[in-house]
Amino acid sequence: MNDFVSSFWSYWIAAIALGGVAFCLILLFSQRAWLKADIEQVEDTGHVWDGDLTELNNPIPRWWTVMFIGLCLIGLGMFIFYPALGFGPGLRGYSSAGEVLAEQRELQERIAPLYASFREKTFEEVARDPAAREIGQRLFLNNCAQCHGSDARGAASFPNLTDNDWLWGGEPEQIMHTIREGRHGMMPPWGAQIKPSEASDIAQYVRSLSGLAHDPLRVVPGKRHFDTFCVACHGADGKGNTAVGAPNLTDNVWLHGSSEAAIVQTILNGRENIMPAQKGVLSEDQIRLLAAWVWGLSNNSGSSVAQAN
Repeated sequence: MNDFVSSFWSYWIAAIALGGVAFCLILLFSQRAWLKADIEQVEDTGHVWDGDLTELNNPIPRWWTVMFIGLCLIGLGMFIFYPALGFGPGLRGYSSAGEVLAEQRELQERIAPLYASFREKTFEEVARDPAAREIGQRLFLNNCAQCHGSDARGAASFPNLTDNDWLWGGEPEQIMHTIREGRHGMMPPWGAQIKPSEASDIAQYVRSLSGLAHDPLRVVPGKRHFDTFCVACHGADGKGNTAVGAPNLTDNVWLHGSSEAAIVQTILNGRENIMPAQKGVLSEDQIRLLAAWVWGLSNNSGSSVAQAN
């Protein structure tokens, strides 16, 4: 992959671009008949059709030639003022990324008055405001529904945002931090330290914490292994730790499945989930309205959920 991002390709593009313009000019000037002011006799190609329809070799009109040269000069000017050669920003310093950022700034300036009306309201008031909820829902559908679903109920590996189970905390500031900065949750693989049979015992103990069917005889050794390898993140009572994104194992909410096989796979192979940071996409006002809408899904008696559906 490094071969495709090396400086060689920039020079390759520059050579092709400049070579194309040079070829056009060389081809044009090689046909020198257009330089003559007057042409007394037009060359006859010798091709005749229908008895009197003769094909002649007329020179290119001078106006067309001048226009052709002018276009080549415009092309050379584009190479100088814009990054058309594959490297350097050009004299204008233009970039497509910069254009997108400028358009985003312009958009933010246009919509700033709309968000300003919500700044003086508390987080709870914003979460109950119908207009704010509608904006928050639009932001969610445009930026979050791809992973969490249009109803915010998530899927395998993607958290359900409509319940009261929060990996990183469900307080307003915690939700805003999650949206703004993103999260990187990782369950380390224990396959090198834990045998599959021991992982199976741990799975039986973990299932017992949330009232799922389990083997009582395997719960005791499972708890012993749990206390050795798992309590540092999930706690002695298995209720998790929002500071590190460790899930609560006692509430029967499962991100990667509750079967013994799924739990064993998680223990032995680990899990890794990344919530991308949105601070480069959304403004602080947008993050606040989005967080208020998400918070309202589980704190406004389901009113926002009804709107989402």
